[in-house]
Amino acid sequence: MGILDKISEIEREISRTQKNKATEYHLGVLKAKLAKYRAQLLEPTSKSKEKGEGFDVMKSGDARVALIGFPSVGKSTLLNTVTDTHSESAAYEFTTLTCIPGVIHYKGANIQLLDLPGIIEGAAQGKGRGRQVIAVARTSDLVIIMLDATKSEVQRELLEKELESVGIRLNSRPPNIYFKEKKTGGISFNSTCILTKCDEKMVQMVLQCYKIFNAEILFREDCSPDELIDVVLKNRVYLPCLYIYNKIDQISIEEVNRLARQPHSVVVSCNMKLNLDYMLDKIWEHLALIQVYTKKRGQPPDFEDGIILRKASNVEHVCHTIHRTIADQFKYALVWGTSTKYSPQRVGLTHVVHHEDVVQIVKK
Repeated sequence: MGILDKISEIEREISRTQKNKATEYHLGVLKAKLAKYRAQLLEPTSKSKEKGEGFDVMKSGDARVALIGFPSVGKSTLLNTVTDTHSESAAYEFTTLTCIPGVIHYKGANIQLLDLPGIIEGAAQGKGRGRQVIAVARTSDLVIIMLDATKSEVQRELLEKELESVGIRLNSRPPNIYFKEKKTGGISFNSTCILTKCDEKMVQMVLQCYKIFNAEILFREDCSPDELIDVVLKNRVYLPCLYIYNKIDQISIEEVNRLARQPHSVVVSCNMKLNLDYMLDKIWEHLALIQVYTKKRGQPPDFEDGIILRKASNVEHVCHTIHRTIADQFKYALVWGTSTKYSPQRVGLTHVVHHEDVVQIVKK
């Protein structure tokens, strides 16, 4: 029996098992086995003999955004509209057959946008070119799920399910569970809160599925067996996700209003170029980027060429971005902006900078 058959069998078993107190341990073990087989499917141990064109596009710019969606939802049209790249777009499915990179120039940042081929149901099992698409998505800083506004609910549910099954967690953070394998000592289980979804017996049964018999585990929040499996596998990716509903010119204004009010959602029309500026704003916001300006002593700030950093970056990150040797020669920095109590403020390497701060580095 192949891995796909085993996965199908476990999925059938889960679907026909009633969820109650008596079956929770059985379901926990089934979910652990399912996650184990899916991980094997995603990362095969033997090297594939089949050679073909890959999607390995070199990471460039300040951030990478993956554009995922079903065929003919408007991914290529969006890429052509917001970047200088041309991706073939037509009214038939699977126009794009490989990964097409483009660059969005926005607020001084170069954001790499990847137009990926349309994926189909069963992509996680390798149908279509799903496995390559998903591999690129895992290396991105932001996932954009593009949906056809006329059939968005069905598409969104299927895409979320495909990404979830290969360990991509959208708009969520890692579970607050401390887990460490040991050589001896058995399972050491503890928690700092009341657990309602998981207990010591469940933890032991899940760990046994992965042949782990010696480990230290501490729950710092009330987590489910699924979240425990995520921590044990250590191959989960937690990514921000933006849902873009295209073709809003084909639905009613009430439906547009409903879709626009959903969390992490933007409504656009690529053909009519509606709401694209707001979409770029939301991409910037979800990437958590900031722009910092530098200043030389006795000269005005260089507003033409800002430094792009991640939110919560400090002065040391600014030094490394300018040149890797500056941090070693650093004496102090003068900062103007919202991150200071007064301007200019003399700060050290650990001072966290804000968007549009001005930084002057003073060397020893």
